[in-house]
Amino acid sequence: MKRWYATVLRTLFFTLLGFLSFKLIQYGHRLLKQPYLLTNQLPDDLDDHTTIEAKGLRIAAANLLSGVEKRGLLNGQQKLVLCAGLRNFREPWARDFGFASFGLMELGEWQAVKESLEVFLIHQRPTGQFPVKIHSTSIADRYLHSLFKREQPIHAPIKPKYITAHNTISLDGNALLVIASLNYAARSGDDEFVETHWPALKRAVIWLEDHALEDDGLLHQAAFADWADSIARSGRVLYTNVLYWKALHELALAAPLYSSADDESYFRDKARQLKASINAHFWRQDLGYYVTNEIFDNLSSSGNLLAIAWEMTTPDQAESILDCMDEFDMANPVPTQVVHRAYPNKFVALENRWGGIANYHTSAAWLWLGGWHIIALARMERFMEAELLLYRLSNVIVRDGAVHEVYAPDGFHLSSFWYTSEAPLTWSAGMVVYAHYVYQRHVQKLHNGATISEN
Repeated sequence: MKRWYATVLRTLFFTLLGFLSFKLIQYGHRLLKQPYLLTNQLPDDLDDHTTIEAKGLRIAAANLLSGVEKRGLLNGQQKLVLCAGLRNFREPWARDFGFASFGLMELGEWQAVKESLEVFLIHQRPTGQFPVKIHSTSIADRYLHSLFKREQPIHAPIKPKYITAHNTISLDGNALLVIASLNYAARSGDDEFVETHWPALKRAVIWLEDHALEDDGLLHQAAFADWADSIARSGRVLYTNVLYWKALHELALAAPLYSSADDESYFRDKARQLKASINAHFWRQDLGYYVTNEIFDNLSSSGNLLAIAWEMTTPDQAESILDCMDEFDMANPVPTQVVHRAYPNKFVALENRWGGIANYHTSAAWLWLGGWHIIALARMERFMEAELLLYRLSNVIVRDGAVHEVYAPDGFHLSSFWYTSEAPLTWSAGMVVYAHYVYQRHVQKLHNGATISEN
């Protein structure tokens, strides 16, 4: 009896082992059949541009457009989407696309923006929540393709994911997609798009309201839940609430065109109340900037720069923030550093510490932040500083031949044994393009003796 039982167990074990080996060989065969990842190709007309800034803009524009491709959806439709990258992130992310769309609009890529927005709108939940991303591959799959320098497969339909890798709900994507939708309509003149999707945009903000505190209306988030998702910053966070304010503000401006007077007054009042709460909770007159949240009183560039660029600050506040960032040398050698003082190590995700990139969201620099830094400086007519940052940003891009995801304090892209910075990163490429155009418009308006307001 025991011998029979052992024979069955051995048979099952070797059958399972054989099956797993077959599947592993099958997977390896499919992986190795994928084309090799191509190195970043420089634009053919790069030599036609004489300045570093012009060359940097041309590379950034090419990097941005390289992420636009047709993908299949679960319902059988084919849509243009903007992927976050090519090696690690060949999939559309709400956050990445929300920012990158500003650059696509400058390049006149109306269809890519519209269809990318439609993909997220198709997958919006009845509650109003947008997906964090729309994907077709797992983390392990993406890592193995990257390890073997192979293109990620894109034949499978993309499907929504609503929870982050840290098993949290992300709020900033919802606000960004509302902002991107209204910016698309304003720049393209596609009023029908907003008229069609106005209820969905309202639901997106109502979903955000469900995460706001009753006493002050500020959004309250979990740890590892916003763009700086390697940091356990939770509760009321500046960056997330500035995006929320911008979404409310833009809905209030758009309501007379697409909706009722009730919507206009509702969103206008909500935006006004939220702005007052942001100033009451985050502004520190003694420090001269908005603090990150209740726990961290450091200057985080994302929320502060967006507040300036979107004219949420007073002129005095804007000047003070920019003075502090200059004093802290946050844009040297690469614009711009995430925070002026690192978060305590215990708040940094374990995988980042183990992977040798604990500074990913601290002393590292991101060009998308550099883009907003340039825009903020230009808005305050600090053109010499804006020009310097534009040169530094462009010089790094030309040196590397690509827009990298993130840069170490030594000025070169961040890399460790386990991790290599994505290149190109369309989020940053889009913001580089946008910053170039906004800067030039401010300079032109200054020469013409006028002022402008930028989104």
